[in-house]
Order: sequence, then structure tokens, then C-alpha cells
Amino acid sequence: MTIWKNFPETIPRPAYRSLADLISDAIDNGDLRVGERLPTHRELAYQLDLSVQTISRAYDELIRRGLIEGQVGRGTFVSSGPAKSNWPFVPAGQDGQLVDLSILKPVTAPVHRERMSAAFAELSDTLADTSIFSFKPSNALQPFKRAALAWLARCGLSCAPDSIIMTNGATPAMTTALMTAANAGELVLTEAMCHHTLIPLARYMDLRLEGIPLDHEGIVPDELEKICRSKPVKSLYVMPSGLNPLARMMGSDRREALAALARKYDFTIIENDAWGPIQPDRPPPIAAFAPERTFYFTSFTKCLFPGLRHGYLVVPELLASAAANRHLVTDWVATPIMAEIASLFIENGTADELLSWQKAALGRRNAMVAKILDGIPFGASPNGMHIWLPLPGSWTEEAFVANARQKGVAVAPGSAFAISDTTANHSVRICLGGIQEEALARGVQLIARLYKSPPEPALLAF
Repeated sequence: MTIWKNFPETIPRPAYRSLADLISDAIDNGDLRVGERLPTHRELAYQLDLSVQTISRAYDELIRRGLIEGQVGRGTFVSSGPAKSNWPFVPAGQDGQLVDLSILKPVTAPVHRERMSAAFAELSDTLADTSIFSFKPSNALQPFKRAALAWLARCGLSCAPDSIIMTNGATPAMTTALMTAANAGELVLTEAMCHHTLIPLARYMDLRLEGIPLDHEGIVPDELEKICRSKPVKSLYVMPSGLNPLARMMGSDRREALAALARKYDFTIIENDAWGPIQPDRPPPIAAFAPERTFYFTSFTKCLFPGLRHGYLVVPELLASAAANRHLVTDWVATPIMAEIASLFIENGTADELLSWQKAALGRRNAMVAKILDGIPFGASPNGMHIWLPLPGSWTEEAFVANARQKGVAVAPGSAFAISDTTANHSVRICLGGIQEEALARGVQLIARLYKSPPEPALLAF
């Protein structure tokens, strides 16, 4: 391939990032085309007189950007994914004076600081030595299992203490579950519009990810079964309780149907319930219907407040040791002081108090947004932290997001949640927490006006 001969003899440091930028430019310029196979790490290291480690880091950086992808047994290829950043939220340092409705956060207020300060004051006298000195998860975290069981019961799940792995929130739980449920090259199914971090995580783990068509409750069982009949499926990743981008709530019968299909076709289920018991009158988790094959996780970051980075991963009995080992090598142990605070909150009633506060705050905000958007169709769940707004045909997603941003409001493009270009939904996600209520009202009012306006190029829309 002659393109590599055109690269400069001396690549600026850090070499891996400069090399990634050069390859990125080659893709943008059309010198490297979608589907084109890249040299192996050793081949390119030899051609450019760089170390294999530098090439590996450059390829990893390009995978992170979504520009290339590795395929088991075949090599590394230029991806059809977008070259631009596909995170749905505004990156740190770019928010300025924006009304940021792009990032999913709960509502917060002085009460959260007050309760956290009180917890630190109490723990200054009662903090266990194991929370300070122990390296062993079993020693440091065992005292908090009773509180974990109580919280999981609030989420509708009964389980054995030994099936619980405490984590530093939902993301480590998701990573541990995926590492346990599937190996490189195996197929993981999920909603066609899915959890945005699942897409890069599956890419890093070399998992094949495929989306399933959705209806008003989420995953359609018949569509899932079609895929299961045609190819081996290793696991199903699902967000059944309003957390999914489209804000769909899956009914009890649908959850049972997915559990039955998992047994019939022998795949595991990874159930993301990061919001926990925030939704009223919700059905039991899928894990309650198929505990022997479901990885269930929840956390406090969304339903209480962001600083309480603690969560629970409930694993199938026969996979408990495998999951514990994978958590050890990726995260070792959940931070004991966070476990202390979470357990204290559960046992002294603070968790229930803050949960009730959050439900009321989100209920008010959802009612306010529904009033502002009266007459405009959108998806929502009762105490949800976001809404899903399908755009009118006159607007492109890119133009709508750009115009909103220029007018001072950031929203998340729907394409950030799409498994592929064919599943993109021509919509935006609008988050309801994380900012003051007055700012939320102002931002949603602007979105409503923009929705009803004819499209204009962002550069002309002053």
C-alpha cells in the first residue's frame, strides 16, 4: 500500500497520537476507503520504523474514535462509522453558557450536600478499619451485604448475598457483566437504539453488536427470535425500565417473554436498571423471571445523586466466580467508603428520603415539559430523566442540533444511540435533570419554537 510511504519520516511525539491523526486524515481525504484492510501491527511498525506498541496504541485510538474496527481472524479495517465524536453529551470544557440538556443527570439541590456532609461527619467517628486498610473485597465489603439486599428488594429483586458484586457504579458493572457473558467475536444483541457507551465498549472487547427492532414497549420478541433462529446469540443487553433512549417501559408479559426466549435459545441477559426504583408501579426486573441467566445491575448515581458512585451487580449463581474474577482484574474492589455511605443511607432512611425527593422533582419537571410541548409528539416515562423527541421531516438531525446549540441549548443527537446508520431514528434526546428548573423551562421553550420553525442553516440562524 503506497500511502504509508507518503507519511513523514519523523512523526511528532506522542507518536501514537500523531500516527492516529495521519491515518484519520487519510480516511477523511479518501486515501483510505471504508472496508479497506490496514497492515498488521508488525507490518506497519516495520514500514514506518516504529515500535509495535506505538502501532497498537494508534490503532486503539482510532478504534476509540470509531474510524477502524478489528475483526477476529480477518484483521483491522476502515470502519463505516462516523469520523466525528459520537458522544451524545457536550464534552467537558465546551459547555460555556449553554443550557445543557444533553447529559443524563438527576436533579440536585442543597439537600444532597447536607446529607452527604452529615454522612461524613457520622463516619468520622464510626468508619470501620476494613474500609480504610483492607485490600480484600470480601473483608471490606461483606458488612454491607444486608443493606444491598434491602435496596435490591426495593428494586423488585430478591437474591442470595453471594450473588452480589458491589461496584463503583453502573459502568464497571456493565463491563464486568459483558466480560463474563461473552467472548471476543461472539454476538450480543440489544435495542436498535441503545446505551451509547455499549457501542464503543463492545468494539473495544471485539464483540459483535446487533440491534433488535423496537415497538412501544421496547424489544419485539418475534424479532429477537428471528435472529436467534438464524445465528448463535451469546447475550442480550436490555434497558427495560425507561432508561433506554426512547424512554420505553417494558411490561411484565414482555419481560417474561424475553426470559423464556433466553432459556429456549440458551443466551444470557444483561439488564441495565441504573435508575433503580425511580419509576412508579414498574414491573419486576427481568432478573426476577430468569435469575439463573441474568446479570442485573443498578446504582445510586442516577436515582439519588451523582457523587454517590456505588452500585450492585447481581450475577447468575453458576457464573458468580467468573464475574468476581473479571471484576477483580478491571476494578478490584468497590470503594469501601462509598459502600459505607450507601449502606448508612439505606439503613437510616436517607436513601428513601432522597429517592422520594427525586421522584417528586422529576415528576414536576416531566409535567412542566409536557405542558410546554403540548401538541408536539414525544416519548417519555413517568419519572424519567429524559424525553425522546422525533423531529419533523423538514429538519435533519444535524441541523436541528446545530441550530439549538447556536441558540444556547445543547441536546443529544439520536444518532449517538443508533447501532447502525440503518437504525438511526431522526430524533433528539432532551435531558431534564442537572440544571435549574427555570433553565430547563427556558431550554425546552426554545426547542419547542425551533421544532415549529422552518429549518435554517445554523450559520444564518442568528
